Amino acid sequence: MAKQNKTTETENSVPDFLKTIKDEKKRSDCSALVKLISTHTKLKAKMWGTAIIGFGSYHYVYESGREGDAPLVGLSPRANAITLYLSGVKDKTELLKKLGKHKLGGGCLYIQKLEDIDTAILTKLVDHSIKNLTSKYPD
Repeated sequence: MAKQNKTTETENSVPDFLKTIKDEKKRSDCSALVKLISTHTKLKAKMWGTAIIGFGSYHYVYESGREGDAPLVGLSPRANAITLYLSGVKDKTELLKKLGKHKLGGGCLYIQKLEDIDTAILTKLVDHSIKNLTSKYPD
């Protein structure tokens, strides 16, 4: 039997989730990021699992046969940083140099606060992530 993915799209409210973020600055930054990404991509923010806000979705199938759905772009207010789930951005070294203060790990971009980064560069990284995933996993 195929293993069920933990992180799936839910009907939970994004605004309600944002209200649960205790740190006022992080809540404000995450709200601004949701608005920025939604406006830029024209994709509606939806909850994925209990703590990821996703934009759009794609269906993947791995060589192992495992398959599922995931957001094209995601963000989550984690304890240590705001985590942005972006695909293939580690290859965009010139953009990353211009982004501002951040860390990379796996498919994640970590920022402490919104004013640490250039949001125009972030939107280019979001575009790259979406293009990367939609070309890798076309419908």
